Amino acid sequence: MRARTRTGLGALAAGVVSVLLAGTASAAPAPGAPGVGDPYYPNAGNGGTDVLHYDIRLTYQPVTDLLSGTTTLLLTATQDLSRFDLDFALKASSVRVNNRPAQFTNQTGNGELVVTPAQPLLKGQTATVVVAYADTPSTETVDGLNAWKKGSFGALGIDEPQSSAWWFPANDHPTDKATYDVSIEAPDDNAAISNGTLVRKTKSRAGWTRWQWRSTKPQATYLTSFIVGKYEVVESTTPDGKPFVTAYGADLGDSLYAAKASVERTPEIDEFLATQFGPYPFEAEGGVVTSGITFSLENQTRPTYGVRNFRAGSNTTLIAHENAHQWFGDNVSLGRWSDIWLNEGFASYAEWLWSEHEGEGTVAELAQYTYDSNPADGDLWKLVPADPGADNQFDNAVYDRGALTLQALRTAVGDQAFFAILKAWQAAKGGSDGRILQFIALAEKISGKPLHDLFQTWLYTAGKPAVGPNGAAAAAPALRASASAPAGASASVKPRSYDQIQANHRFLAAEHAG
Repeated sequence: MRARTRTGLGALAAGVVSVLLAGTASAAPAPGAPGVGDPYYPNAGNGGTDVLHYDIRLTYQPVTDLLSGTTTLLLTATQDLSRFDLDFALKASSVRVNNRPAQFTNQTGNGELVVTPAQPLLKGQTATVVVAYADTPSTETVDGLNAWKKGSFGALGIDEPQSSAWWFPANDHPTDKATYDVSIEAPDDNAAISNGTLVRKTKSRAGWTRWQWRSTKPQATYLTSFIVGKYEVVESTTPDGKPFVTAYGADLGDSLYAAKASVERTPEIDEFLATQFGPYPFEAEGGVVTSGITFSLENQTRPTYGVRNFRAGSNTTLIAHENAHQWFGDNVSLGRWSDIWLNEGFASYAEWLWSEHEGEGTVAELAQYTYDSNPADGDLWKLVPADPGADNQFDNAVYDRGALTLQALRTAVGDQAFFAILKAWQAAKGGSDGRILQFIALAEKISGKPLHDLFQTWLYTAGKPAVGPNGAAAAAPALRASASAPAGASASVKPRSYDQIQANHRFLAAEHAG
């Protein structure tokens, strides 16, 4: 640990010592802020701390929904701290900081665990924080919300933008990523699934098995998954030797094989995406299909899919979407939740890339049809993807208009510069986070072109752009997407993958707190 010293000047005159000390003394330790300042979610994250690692060791009883155990955080103080917050919905039973009991307050209802250590933490000091707890997540709310999923499928700590508060205390904002060890003990007839590599699975006591998972690359809190229930777990390796772990709920019924026919192609899809975005950024791959959610979420290394997405058959465009997030959203996380376009616009564009790869409709065809089939007074053009607002963060405009923005960029700068921009963004920001304006600056630097007007039109201005994403003017009259389209309307032909991609986006829009 590093502490500031204010001694060692005894050889100088007392007056000089006084002057020097007055010039270098710092303010008294102060409380860390209860949030990082994200306008959409003021209490998300915490000021004054940077978490390096989470060691989560839990026992979960599906019958009673009792979750008990400890989370150990290794964190660094980014200021002199008299106290600090952790985002946590459950009731802590004890907190220790650097092995000393700490005072703490569970602020019931707003998800803040306020910790006052026995000794203040100094800026740059790394501390060990151990929180013990035993609670039922399904009974706890944060600002009236409960993001925990409990049912016949078991339990899921899966949601966006927040889910971690219902199973471990954290600095819950994508700008503070950490590595993880997640150990979950569950009854023998249940699987316990999280992220990264399955290090070991052991009989912990009669009737119970402990599953130990390790994530070695920086990972955001909402991308960290808790899944306990009756699942078929399949372990294998990818062609390039990474662990590939998939899991399928025991209650998927007639959709089981469609789900497998989709998720088991993940390594193939990631191999293709790597040609577009750069090397796959993590140490493992996989996927989980469950009846416990209707949406899907890009949990790091192992996305979680709602079975509803496979009821019409296989759905590899969805696999492409969620795995594109491994690059855009997971490896490079958003800097503020208003930057959601950096996640969803890029993942939606990946669906178009995969469609072209599979011969189901080219990127240009999908972009043009999306543009043509949404009339000027349609909902798609009413929100701006660059700042949709917290209530509309997962609006279809963020997905479809977000992808259209990328196609307009590609048209403007050409294929070589476009894909160089996507790969350079990963190289520059991988393992960290980024903002929209930073992406625009990178695009201008690599392309050598002024792009302000393009992004102003497509990202920051409501209304249908006069020129389409492929550089063509709007069709007249615009073809409406419904069966009531006017006779003689002019538009491009619908690509075969279009309806499936739109269905994906309707389900994905449910991500906003379930």
